[in-house]
Amino acid sequence: MTLHVHGLGHFHPENEITNSFLESLDIETTDDWIMDRVGIRSRRTALPLDYIRETHNRDPRAAMEAADYSNAQLGQRAAEMAMQRAKVTKDQIGMVICGGCAPDFAIPAEGARIAELLEIEATSFDIGSACTSFFAAINMLSMMDPSKLPNFVLVVASEVMTRTVNYDDRNSAVLWGDAASAAVISTRIPGRAEIIGSNLESSPAGQSKVVIPRLGFFEQDGRAVQMFAIRKTIAGVNQLHEDFSDDDRNFHFVGHQANLRMLENVSSKCEIPNERHHYNVDWYGNTGAASGVSVVSMNWEKWQPNDDIAMVGVGSGLTWGRYLIRMTQGKGA
Repeated sequence: MTLHVHGLGHFHPENEITNSFLESLDIETTDDWIMDRVGIRSRRTALPLDYIRETHNRDPRAAMEAADYSNAQLGQRAAEMAMQRAKVTKDQIGMVICGGCAPDFAIPAEGARIAELLEIEATSFDIGSACTSFFAAINMLSMMDPSKLPNFVLVVASEVMTRTVNYDDRNSAVLWGDAASAAVISTRIPGRAEIIGSNLESSPAGQSKVVIPRLGFFEQDGRAVQMFAIRKTIAGVNQLHEDFSDDDRNFHFVGHQANLRMLENVSSKCEIPNERHHYNVDWYGNTGAASGVSVVSMNWEKWQPNDDIAMVGVGSGLTWGRYLIRMTQGKGA
């Protein structure tokens, strides 16, 4: 089933974790080491920099109180942008779906907390699939009966991931940033773009490879996960190209923003020209479920009616997904 995209939104908090800031933490890392391995120059965080500097975030429980933004507040700001671009009011939103890697609460759902901040009275719930949460929400909507859905659904991915980082661990400290992304979607009413070709798969045998224990720190089998992510992303891009490429349309690639070196590897093997590979991981880090959509949102005014955007992501579970955003209308439509 085709989903119609009416507007996208994104939000990054103001506090910036540069590579020089990480060097100042004395965790045996340098700008050269970081750029060589992951290609990330900077990240944004909801945590005060002084808090990270003084505590290295050794107590995840304290991080919730120290943060300048909650998950819900990040999601609210991205959602407001998406709704403004879509020219849709809060009263027109009939469902709110949220997801991500590390929600603030076990209950209530982040979807309900975001809806409350937006003053939306509608069915609100979460779909938790870590970095593939946005893919999971899209895939679920694509399989539902349009006649039983409201005209407009708000999908939000909100991530305060830096709260889960132990800033004594250079391997995770260099990766993560905070952000939120949002989309206003309809199953019936045409918008500026369409989502087609949605697919989601999992291999639960790998569920222990990427974990965040409750009130614990992010941990992963880095090399194994990266190799897995590269293989699945290449396969996803190639499948979308096989299914939907058209000589009259421009085929672009936006992957899960895990690290730039991984994305460059995928682009090279899939023969994606540099000008059609889009990313923001170099300046914003890995922002989990918010990452890929934030790239498309940040370029929202630039997309042309003949642009196709291959979206592919991999996350904990282990789970991987794909879909194609097909632009159908021009700027400001």
